[in-house]
Amino acid sequence: MKNYQVNSNNADNANILEVENLSVHFAALEVFRGLSFTVPRGSSLAVIGPNGSGKTVLFKALIGSIPSKGRIRWAPGTRLGYVPQKLDLERDLPVSGRDLLRAKAAVSKSSEDAVTTALEQVEFDELSLSVPIGAMSGGQFQRLLLAFALIGEPNVLLLDEPAAGIDEPGQEKLNIMIQRLQEEKGVTVLLISHDLSVVYRYATAVLCLSRTHTWFGAPQTVLNPEMLQQLYGAPTRFHIHDGP
Repeated sequence: MKNYQVNSNNADNANILEVENLSVHFAALEVFRGLSFTVPRGSSLAVIGPNGSGKTVLFKALIGSIPSKGRIRWAPGTRLGYVPQKLDLERDLPVSGRDLLRAKAAVSKSSEDAVTTALEQVEFDELSLSVPIGAMSGGQFQRLLLAFALIGEPNVLLLDEPAAGIDEPGQEKLNIMIQRLQEEKGVTVLLISHDLSVVYRYATAVLCLSRTHTWFGAPQTVLNPEMLQQLYGAPTRFHIHDGP
């Protein structure tokens, strides 16, 4: 049963996404069920939880790439940009960053200017586009994937652990880029992250997934020691960085 809806006139104008009673099963395996939440326009939703709790599965259900039950309603005019945790492409292939972006531009019928704009938004050096993707650093490759997602001018970004494999300075730079896209372009962000300090600092709301419980609310409410222990099965702490 497919319940992926874009351009639904029933969606509340204040919310770019409404999810009601969502469930995903693979044969006898129930990933999650009865999941309901809303995402206001221009906000930032962080999805957290232990490995195997269904975070990536949720994103795939939201973009319609796997079957689900329940209701997924995207607001009219929604344009999705998706950065997966893993790209289904062998990084040792002789493919450059330029090849990858040109392919996306061709599929989305975007101009060369759109590619240039996407590269500027993620501060990617155009000279590095000739480098094979397998030779890029983790930070370069993640910025390239973000530029890839931005071609077509999405107003929603789904980012599945975008900072994985990047050093701490690179992670902070990526977080600032994403925040700037929200502030300057009004982009709504859905983010999967294991870094609770980043979640606390940047997210408007948090969706916590586990095999037995789900929580949804503001970071200041949801990210408390009792909930985190229930979620991860062990005491969990995180440090909140001062400053912008």
